Amino acid sequence: MTLEIRNVAIQDTYGERFQHCWGCGPKNDLGLHLKTYPSVEGTSCISRIKVDQQYTGGVPANLFGGMIAVIFDCHGTASAAWFAHHQKGLELTAETVIGRFITAHLEVDYLSPTPIDDEIVVTSTLEELGERKAIVSMEMSVAGKVRAKAKMVAVAVKDNM
Repeated sequence: MTLEIRNVAIQDTYGERFQHCWGCGPKNDLGLHLKTYPSVEGTSCISRIKVDQQYTGGVPANLFGGMIAVIFDCHGTASAAWFAHHQKGLELTAETVIGRFITAHLEVDYLSPTPIDDEIVVTSTLEELGERKAIVSMEMSVAGKVRAKAKMVAVAVKDNM
């Protein structure tokens, strides 16, 4: 299933202080630059990424587990920010400075090796949203097969953290 996504990446709306993450920061020149987009209906988020061969793991031609966790981490916190923003009835525009979430807990289930030569697709849905906490479920797929699943507890932080 292909989700229709909005045209503004959540990470591009982080405040200046939060744009330097290695995994998803738009201002980290050496970073991965993961981008997460809300679906048009607002009920899920999606990231698509192709990673370099240097991130291969113990199984040749497959992504190493630490990189899988990094991708889930960055995708999940962006998703949590979007779900909180969306619940307030707010739109996501290029001028948005979205509230920031960070990881409190990340649980990853590695289901099968994740091929490194194909596009990796991560989708997320919201399980629970409180005043400061979001619980996000995620799946990582390659070539239409789910390779890993994750659940994240993310917490909202203040800009002066």
